[in-house]
Amino acid sequence: MIPPRLKVGDEIRVICASKNMKKMKPVVVKMAKKRFYDLGFDLTFGAHAFENDLFNSSKPESRAIDINEAFKDKKVKMILAATGGFNVNQVLNLLDYNLIKRNPKIICGYSDITALSNAIFAKTGLVNYSGPNFSTFAEPDNMFKYTYDYFKKCMMESGHFTVNASKEWTDDKWYKIKEVKFHKNKGYYAINEGSATGRLIGGNICTLNLLQGTSYMPSLKGSILFLEEDDETTDVTDQMFERCLQSLLQQKGSDKIRGIVIGRFQRNAFIKRKNLEYVISSKKELRGIPVIVGADFGHTYPLITFPIGGSVRIESGKKSVIEILTH
Repeated sequence: MIPPRLKVGDEIRVICASKNMKKMKPVVVKMAKKRFYDLGFDLTFGAHAFENDLFNSSKPESRAIDINEAFKDKKVKMILAATGGFNVNQVLNLLDYNLIKRNPKIICGYSDITALSNAIFAKTGLVNYSGPNFSTFAEPDNMFKYTYDYFKKCMMESGHFTVNASKEWTDDKWYKIKEVKFHKNKGYYAINEGSATGRLIGGNICTLNLLQGTSYMPSLKGSILFLEEDDETTDVTDQMFERCLQSLLQQKGSDKIRGIVIGRFQRNAFIKRKNLEYVISSKKELRGIPVIVGADFGHTYPLITFPIGGSVRIESGKKSVIEILTH
């Protein structure tokens, strides 16, 4: 199921599927709100968006109510995660998937929202989106232009599109410092060459792995995995990524994975190219499967939007190509 396209003037409902908005910096909230209004959207917030508990989140029941209500409300055309966190999987057994199936609409977010996106696709067949959170809309103009371009291509327009690498990127927290340092983007690079077309599954790899062994895990058969990881484990991120990848490759249907695209790692993850090449080359399961590294998604900025459950074509080689086909 492809949800109806978003249009300027539509109502967007911000929900807190993980962390709440109580601890979000006021400057981020103010900047993001202004950006939405400047773009011509109507913005509303879930009733429990500011409910707070010991882990800067809220009761699973409260978060589930806000998600279910957003799908139920006919005026809401898009549901947007406020930010990420660590506990979105708490709400999965509290959602009304029949309600969601009867009211298909766009839902978007990244990081911990990976569990919600893939679960909804697995349970309903509704394509939804890994892309900016509400807080991302506070990005400075030079970053946001690229982010919003792919947001529009994926959720406001129809037809296939090619994902081109950004010209520069950063992982600086723009709301904490006065001067953001940008780095020249060297573009994608290939570890395993080849081409493939398949159904797009993925997001944050450790969060996706939370779904293993549950009814919320989408099938890996015929998939092209988009995978990223944050820098929480700093100097052992490459080892954490390796074991999460190995766990995916031990899942049912993993022998039918058609390709992998890996998002950009933060500088503090300390992942060297040779280490990542070693990880991929050590997996006999990935021999003959195209692998592209360095796409603009993950925990750096700017970032693309891509469809969980949509289809994608990749060519991995001297000039790698990522093309979103259905979204």
